[in-house]
Amino acid sequence: MAQAKVKADVPIEALLKEKRKFPPSKAFVKSAVMNRKTIYAEAQRNYVKFWEQRARELHWFKPWKKALEWRPPYAKWFVGGKLNVSYNCLDRHVEGPRKTRAALIWEGEPGDSRVLTYWDLYREVNRFAAALKRHGVRKGDRVTIYMPMVPELPIAMLACTRIGAAHSVIFGGFSPEAVRERIHDAESTLVITADGGYRRGGTVPLKKNTDEALRGAPGVKTVIVLKRTGEPVEMQSGRDIWWDDFVKDAGARCPAEPMDSEDLLYLLYTSGSTGKPKGIIHTTGGYLTGVTATHKWIFDLHDDDVYWCTADIGWVTGHSYIVYGPLANGATTVMYEGTPDYPDKDRFWRIVEKYGVTICYTAPTAIRTFMKWGEEYPKRCDLSSLRLLGSVGEPINPEAWVWYWKVIGGGRCPVVDTWWQTETGHILITPLPGLTTLKPGSATLPFPGVDAEVLDEKGNPAKSGYLVLRKPWPGMLRGIWGDPDRFVKQYWSKYDNIYFTGDGAKRDEDGYFWLLGRVDDVMNVSGHRVSTMEVESALVDHKSVAEAAVIGKMHDIKGQAIAAFVTVKSGVDGSPQLMDELKGHVAKKIGALARPDDIIFSAELPKTRSGKIMRRLLRDIAEGRALGDTTTLADPAVVASLKSKYEEQEA
Repeated sequence: MAQAKVKADVPIEALLKEKRKFPPSKAFVKSAVMNRKTIYAEAQRNYVKFWEQRARELHWFKPWKKALEWRPPYAKWFVGGKLNVSYNCLDRHVEGPRKTRAALIWEGEPGDSRVLTYWDLYREVNRFAAALKRHGVRKGDRVTIYMPMVPELPIAMLACTRIGAAHSVIFGGFSPEAVRERIHDAESTLVITADGGYRRGGTVPLKKNTDEALRGAPGVKTVIVLKRTGEPVEMQSGRDIWWDDFVKDAGARCPAEPMDSEDLLYLLYTSGSTGKPKGIIHTTGGYLTGVTATHKWIFDLHDDDVYWCTADIGWVTGHSYIVYGPLANGATTVMYEGTPDYPDKDRFWRIVEKYGVTICYTAPTAIRTFMKWGEEYPKRCDLSSLRLLGSVGEPINPEAWVWYWKVIGGGRCPVVDTWWQTETGHILITPLPGLTTLKPGSATLPFPGVDAEVLDEKGNPAKSGYLVLRKPWPGMLRGIWGDPDRFVKQYWSKYDNIYFTGDGAKRDEDGYFWLLGRVDDVMNVSGHRVSTMEVESALVDHKSVAEAAVIGKMHDIKGQAIAAFVTVKSGVDGSPQLMDELKGHVAKKIGALARPDDIIFSAELPKTRSGKIMRRLLRDIAEGRALGDTTTLADPAVVASLKSKYEEQEA
C-alpha cells in the first residue's frame, strides 16, 4: 500500500480560520470579580507566590512550610500545611452569615426537589461522617460511591473528606463490570449506592448492578443503600444496610480531621481511549486551592449568583465544579438528576427559569443537541436571569459557541470556553470574563499561574502542535493509583520534565489557544496532519448540520481518507444533494484536502455516557473491523444501526 509521507515536525496542521471577536461589556468589566489587567504579569513573575495567595483564602489548621516541592514528575504543594476539605466547604460558612444560605438546590427527574442550606448540609455530612467512623472507616481508607445524582452523593463525598477517607465515585451509568474493576483496583471495603435512579422516565438498577459487581469483589464488607426509587431490591444479610439505618443514632457532630496538604483526597477512574481504567490520584491542599480560585474567577462568582453545572458528579467536572469549588466558595449550586429531554426537550431551560440560574456550565455535545432540537424549546422559557455561560468537556465549534451565546444567553452573556482534564483537577486554559476578548471556538489564554505551550515534535514552540504544560500547578494529578510506571510513560515521557496533555492545539496571532482534539484522532491525509475537530467544525458551520463526527480510514493513495458521520437538524433530509453540498462546504471552509470522501447521515452518533463521541468505534465501522468494546456507550444500539447503514451505503 502506498503511504503518503507526513510533513516533518508537523504534529497537526491548523486550517480553520475564525475572525469574530466579543469583548466584555463595560458594565460587566466594572463589577467583575477579576478585572485587573496586571494579574497575568503578576502571576508570571512568580507563579508559586500567586498560588500561595490563592491558598491563603482557605482555612488551614496549620500553615505550610514550603509552597512547592518540585521533583519532576512529582509535585508537592503547600508542604507541611494541614487543612480539611469538608471544613472549608461547610464549617467556615455555618460560622457566619452563609449559615442559612442555600448551598444545594436539587431537582429530581420526576420533579421532586429539595433545598439544603449550608447548615442543613453541615448537619447531614456530620451525621454520615460519624456513622462511617462508628462503622470502622478510617483515614486513608477508600470508599466507593455508585449513586444517582441526589444530594446524598455530595453528602457522602464530604463525609469521607471529613474523616480523611478517600472516595472513588463511579458514574451511575457504568456497567457492573466497570464497577467491579474500579472497586477491585481501589481496594475498597465499603460501597455506597442506591436502590436505583431515574433516567429518561425509566430507572437504573444501581443496587442490582452493585450486587453483580461484588460477585468479583469479595473484599467489600459493607454496602450502604439509599432508598431513591422504592423498587424492591435484594439485601444481603450482614453486608447490606439501608442509609437511614446506617445513620440512625449517629453523633450529630464529627470533628473534621486535619489532613496533610498532600494526603489522598480522592481517586477518579478515567479509561481514556484505550487500556485499563486509570485511577487518577488527587490530593487535598493544592486541589482545593485550584478549584476554589478557578471557580471564583472564571465564573465571576458573586454572592447572589445561582450557579448550575449540568455535569454528572461521576466525572471530574462534577467533583470540581458542582461540589468542591462552589461549596468552598460558599456558592449556591444547582444539581439535577435526569436528562435534558425528559419529560420534554425544554427541561434544562425550565430549571434555569424555575431557580433563577445566573451561571450555566455545560458541554458542547449538549449545546449541539439543543441546536438540533431547535430554538423553540429555550424560547418557551424565561432565561433572562442568565448572565454567564460556560463550556466544558471538548473543543466547542464556533457555530455552537455563537448559538449558545445568542439563543441561550440572549447575546448578553460572556461564554467561558474552558480546557482542562481529569488529570489536571481544575480549569487551566480559559477566558476571565471581565478581562478577555472572546473568540468563538477558542479557550483563549492560560489561567494566571499556568504555563501552557504548543510544541512541535522536537520540543520547539510552534503555531500548531502538541499542547503541553511546562510548570506544575496545584491541582495536578499526583500519579496513577498502583501504577507509577504508567504515570511516567503516559504523561512525562514525550518531553523532559514537561506534562504532555495528549491534545493537539494551535495558537493565533494574539497567543490564544485553539484546541484541536486528541492527537490520537489526527488524520494523515496525503501527507497533511488534519484535525478531526476542524473538519467537524466546518461541517457544523453548515446551516443544515447539527452534529458531526469525523474519522480517517485507510486509503491506498492518500494514507487516510476522511469519512464524516453527520446528524442533520430537525426537518432536514439527508439527501445525496446535501451530501455533495457538505463536501463542497468543507472544501471551501478549510481547503480541498479536507474534503470528506464519505458522508454518512445518522439520527444519532455513538457517545459515552459523559457525551463524548466514540471515534474509535466509527473507525471500526468505516474499516469493516469487528466492533471494539461498547460497554461505556450511552446507547450501544446506535453503533449497530450505523454499521448497517454504512455497509448499505458502501454496497
